[in-house]
Amino acid sequence: MNAHDVIRNSLESARQIAQGYLEDLTEAELLVRPTPEANHIAWQLGHLIEAEHDLVNAACPGAMPALPDGFKEKYTPETAKLDDPNAFHSKAEYLKLWSDQRAATLAALDSLSDADLDKPSPVQFAKTIGALFNMQGLHPLMHVGQWAVVRRKLGRKPLF
Repeated sequence: MNAHDVIRNSLESARQIAQGYLEDLTEAELLVRPTPEANHIAWQLGHLIEAEHDLVNAACPGAMPALPDGFKEKYTPETAKLDDPNAFHSKAEYLKLWSDQRAATLAALDSLSDADLDKPSPVQFAKTIGALFNMQGLHPLMHVGQWAVVRRKLGRKPLF
């Protein structure tokens, strides 16, 4: 197994886990907060999509498909406080956008050499390009713990 394989495994494992948590949730359930001050899943999904888009584009300019007009503006710290379903996207839109972004992330990863993965990252929290790509698998896992709590709050049994 090489670095590309490890990163790809991280990306694919995170996608499987996230999709498992999302699969049976309704549109309304995406707006349930695990605690009153925590972000709901709808906002977190937009944040994850926007972050992956921006971070991979920072490492590989032009690699990511465009997000819908105004998408980034819907997922700011200020909008995280909103509960209006009309302020966010539909579950189907999130899943499609995330799938498209992830496919582009994987294609960008495949275009990089081992030496490219060792190059410095354009962002502070990731030392190398490889670390930046690996973070695209880790980032959703930072959020799905909250999704597990929402699921329990809604009476669902644990999945993983």
